[in-house]
Amino acid sequence: MVRHLTKISDFTKEECALIIQKAIEMKENPEKFNSTMQHKTMLMIFEKPSLRTRVSFETGLSQLGGHAIFYSIKDSPLGKKENIADTVRCAARYVDIIGARVFKRQDILELAKYSDVPIINMLDDFAHPCQMLCDFQAIQEKKGKLTGLKISYYGDAYNNVTYDLMRIAAIFGMEMDVACPEGAEYSPEQEVLDEIAELSKKSGAKIRVVHDALEAAKNSDVLYTDSWMSYGIPAEQEEARKKVFMPFQVNPKVMSAAKPDAIFMNCLPAMRGYEQTAEVIDGPQSIVFDQAENRLHAQKAIILFLLNKF
Repeated sequence: MVRHLTKISDFTKEECALIIQKAIEMKENPEKFNSTMQHKTMLMIFEKPSLRTRVSFETGLSQLGGHAIFYSIKDSPLGKKENIADTVRCAARYVDIIGARVFKRQDILELAKYSDVPIINMLDDFAHPCQMLCDFQAIQEKKGKLTGLKISYYGDAYNNVTYDLMRIAAIFGMEMDVACPEGAEYSPEQEVLDEIAELSKKSGAKIRVVHDALEAAKNSDVLYTDSWMSYGIPAEQEEARKKVFMPFQVNPKVMSAAKPDAIFMNCLPAMRGYEQTAEVIDGPQSIVFDQAENRLHAQKAIILFLLNKF
């Protein structure tokens, strides 16, 4: 049966741990895997641009001995000239695996429904699973474990990264505080909260939404934030959003309320003076560039897992 990665909860805790461990192995011994994808091709469908996603996937395929094709759909949107089912049925005849970075979750689900090869969600409005596995690889490397930890997320919680971060924290039975402004437009969707509740029943995770930055930081091992100005936010709304989110900026006061050995993470891009201060992101507790590097390693591991090459 073809497996897809549409959101991080498509994988079990055991599968996530296996992929993370393989990513660490590939990071330490890249030459061991340099022909694993020989004569294999990945199609990368991009509706939304990304430096890290494109470069890490293309580099990863090259390092594995394979080939990646970048295909922009900016001028030829999915489902316009032909339906998504026809597009993916055709593409699957040419390539071994497909990644898509799109605006709408429904497009990812349609691709997965009709594809005969694995689909990797490289980002949509509901999930960012590749980011989660690289993040948890970084946490494993820095903390030496993925259980018994508390993560605190700050900022916009009506957000794909927040949703998948909540999912993976629930999968691993973690404690997590999501610190965000009050209001439905800044808070997780009910569908996500319901899923988190079900995952937490199985794992014993304790995940809550709070509206106080310092409260969220208490006893935290990992402080995490994401852009306040996601793609599609009109320029004229930026100042108003900044005002709303400023109480949830990760600054030295917030960092000092967490554990002394807490680490700071941001999936990038980052704006100093917005979601975090320069002292935090450029300070000794920040691991943002280790985190970013792991996109390369985690994604290689995801590809091999989905293609049954472990």
